[in-house]
Amino acid sequence: MTVNVDQSRRNFLRGRKPTIAPAFRLPWITSEHAFINDCTQCNDCITACGENIIVKGDDGYPRIDFEQGECTFCEDCITSCNQSFFLEDKTGQAWPSKFNIKDNCLAKNDVFCQSCKDACESRAISFTYVDSAIPQPQITQDLCTGCGACIKPCPTDSTELLLFKELT
Repeated sequence: MTVNVDQSRRNFLRGRKPTIAPAFRLPWITSEHAFINDCTQCNDCITACGENIIVKGDDGYPRIDFEQGECTFCEDCITSCNQSFFLEDKTGQAWPSKFNIKDNCLAKNDVFCQSCKDACESRAISFTYVDSAIPQPQITQDLCTGCGACIKPCPTDSTELLLFKELT
């Protein structure tokens, strides 16, 4: 897990603990707990990833970095791994995630941009005219595969995938 340390002196003096953001691990793991307990940190999954999106996290464990590109769900990381913390049924969503477009999105600020839509193969992102001359992004969560293709091409880092529940 990546630890995001709040550098604010005010929060430090108030004794607030740093927030721990859950990391995107390999697809279809049974649980974060099983992954951390059983992963040998051999880096075979990092080497096997043809998209080069699996990186070694700050905690030493592999994690997915969507800033590097998208996951094609080829399962090369899974076949390269000798551990048994993966789900057998891989027809469901690879990660329990939710797609979000932040407020700094160009389209939300009346600048024409549809780079996330152009990258989305599953068509989970669409643009419709609402109250302005610039079409606004609309998200269909059910169509989102969690591949992360929309993350890298966004010029303002407005697109994000969020883990919506902790894996138990």
